Amino acid sequence: MIRRRTLLAGLGAGLALGPLSRARAQGTPVTIRMGSLKLIHSIAPSFYERFTPAGVRVEVVPFESPTECKNAVVTKSVDFGTFGIAAATLGAAAGEPVVVIASTCNRGMAVIAKKDSEIHAIKDLRGKRVAIWPGSTQEVFVLERMRMEGLSVKDITPVRISFSEMHIALARGDVDAYVGAEPGPGVSLASGIGQLVEYPYGTEMGALNMVFGAHRDTLTERSDLVRTMLEIHRKATDFAAGDRDAVIAMAVAKLGQKREALELSAPNVELTWRLGPDEVRQAGAYAQHMLALKQIKRLPEPGFIDTRFVDAMGRA
Repeated sequence: MIRRRTLLAGLGAGLALGPLSRARAQGTPVTIRMGSLKLIHSIAPSFYERFTPAGVRVEVVPFESPTECKNAVVTKSVDFGTFGIAAATLGAAAGEPVVVIASTCNRGMAVIAKKDSEIHAIKDLRGKRVAIWPGSTQEVFVLERMRMEGLSVKDITPVRISFSEMHIALARGDVDAYVGAEPGPGVSLASGIGQLVEYPYGTEMGALNMVFGAHRDTLTERSDLVRTMLEIHRKATDFAAGDRDAVIAMAVAKLGQKREALELSAPNVELTWRLGPDEVRQAGAYAQHMLALKQIKRLPEPGFIDTRFVDAMGRA
């Protein structure tokens, strides 16, 4: 016979559990939908399976562009997503309920010119045709580097080309240089088509690139899901960051990219989940640059970056 006090205590404990914990306790399988770009920058989700606890399944949903992945988070088509800080800032500044809760990778970008050209430094871009993807993280970085060298966008001929087409455009001679995302630069260097101008990390924005985001409702209504997902993300990221060979093999298998190019791309990609004071400061500087460039009309509201969960993981 169950005593009333025992029954009430049991009910109280059940109510204290979050939706994910209750589902797992009841033996109901839980699926987490994770949006991920088809880039080496967001290769960590490809390793999630080996770190997923019993009763949980992570479905990785691939996206072609950061904006598409961010939009999927906003519309709750996925539970979480990885995308550039540019897409995250654009969404938050427009009032969308997207919150950055962890990092995904730093670095991963490069300025590449045609092999044996006269372009060896940022200042040499003056008067040249430069492929830049509008609204991208790379655009903000290169425009700031140009400003630091006394140039503006008026000193070049910007050409709108997607990241996946930049290497081909350089090879054809359609552009003199491009500001690309890996593995494009690695492909250009490995094939002998391009030469490195610089990795544009010498600004107050550091090497900030891709972040891990969620819908604001998810943080308030499904905090146990957030903790579980970020723990998986942390373990997978730490594993991948410590095993470059595994990352390259996974990128070859999952993304269809060539090993020789990835050998050059991988060192330029810093996989990380940490989101501390430096990253928050860099994100703030990035938003200020976007505002100055009139890419956004206002800065994101406070709370756009929420470090509570990664802070707790760091302490643990």
